[in-house]
Amino acid sequence: MQKKKWSLSYLESLLPFRLLSLVKFGFTGMSGLVIDFSVTWLLKDELHLNKFLANAAGFTMAVISNYIINRLWTFSERERTKVSRQFASFLVVSLVGLLLNSGFVYLFNEQLGLDFYLSKAIAILLVFFWNFSANYFFVFKSVKPD
Repeated sequence: MQKKKWSLSYLESLLPFRLLSLVKFGFTGMSGLVIDFSVTWLLKDELHLNKFLANAAGFTMAVISNYIINRLWTFSERERTKVSRQFASFLVVSLVGLLLNSGFVYLFNEQLGLDFYLSKAIAILLVFFWNFSANYFFVFKSVKPD
């Protein structure tokens, strides 16, 4: 009996396509989280910009990075539309995400008195589900049956 070698492609073959996309989206999101928090911290705490401007800038930098990674890796087996059109759709989804993110940060930080970065972390977690769903079903349409 031949033993299967463990590799990323073997692991990928074990997961249903939608679940694999969610896992990849999560890893991509973690890289975006690092970029988002780093830029936000730099602008807010080091350069003393308004916390909501810093939040928007961090979010924007993460969006650009996440689009590139999602197109090349997370959803690489999905429809390949023109980059400009697909990025425009990704940007619309992300802008809705930014509005949700800012609303949650405002709610948790300003209204409930939670720490700014804790509020931002909670907001990112909540908006993750919007972002994945909208990207999965709208931006990076499936060419494979799920």
